[in-house]
Amino acid sequence: MKLLRFGAPGQEKPGVLDADNRVRDLSSVVADIAGDALLPESIQRLQGLDVASLPLVEGAPQQDLRVGPCVGNIGKFICIGLNYADHAAESGMDVPPEPVVFNKWTSAIVGPDDDVKIPRGSQKTDWEVELGVVIGKGGAYIEEADAMSHVAGFCVINDVSEREFQIERSGSWDKGKGCDTFGPIGPWLVTPDEVGDFDDLGMWLEVDGKRYQNGSTKTMVYRVPFLISYLSRFMSLQPGDVISTGTPPGVGMGQKPPVYLKGGEVMTLGIDKLGSQTQKVTKA
Repeated sequence: MKLLRFGAPGQEKPGVLDADNRVRDLSSVVADIAGDALLPESIQRLQGLDVASLPLVEGAPQQDLRVGPCVGNIGKFICIGLNYADHAAESGMDVPPEPVVFNKWTSAIVGPDDDVKIPRGSQKTDWEVELGVVIGKGGAYIEEADAMSHVAGFCVINDVSEREFQIERSGSWDKGKGCDTFGPIGPWLVTPDEVGDFDDLGMWLEVDGKRYQNGSTKTMVYRVPFLISYLSRFMSLQPGDVISTGTPPGVGMGQKPPVYLKGGEVMTLGIDKLGSQTQKVTKA
């Protein structure tokens, strides 16, 4: 099942993609794709619906119908750094002995095709295609063997990053990760049964038609079940929390010489079975 949120920013309604890739309105069933609607029993109820009987929404999604972030009211936007060995190498860093954890502020969240704005004073705005994991059932001290029962679904994330703010300005990575519009999420929240082997999903990113990232989740160092268990040792996870699991090589910082976004470019990115995003880069 592919769940989504459609409509104007801040006024999104819950929806589901039908067999013909048209949007059906879920407003009569759930208030939003958020919170308790992501619990296992709620997802199971949604999967039991006759989707074709739901109201049809006019417009083609991601064309003349805006698709918003696929999860609403996100409580925590947790990110993992240097989780692909080849990306760590291009960054000039070692694979960490434990996962690197940082946050993106929830004010960074935008829809998959909304503009990405370069912050004022930025010289090194960069891109990162990442697999997103959406928590359904919350918990703390989750066993790795039980971790996937806590997952509502997967999605595409662009972990947009300002490298000078992140690395050269002292302190934590967070200041270069959570700028406004730095967290496009979606288009769909795809339930695990439809994704299948999440450890072998192709992922890619292009800027103005040039492919920079072309990787796979199979080269991830710390896998999804481990990450869920690991994070739950330090914080309780709650329905609607989003985990961005790291990026393969090909980021702008790793080019020789480095390539950064200046404004006017178009980023296109996607992950097998999870859909794609397109963002125009503008200046704040």
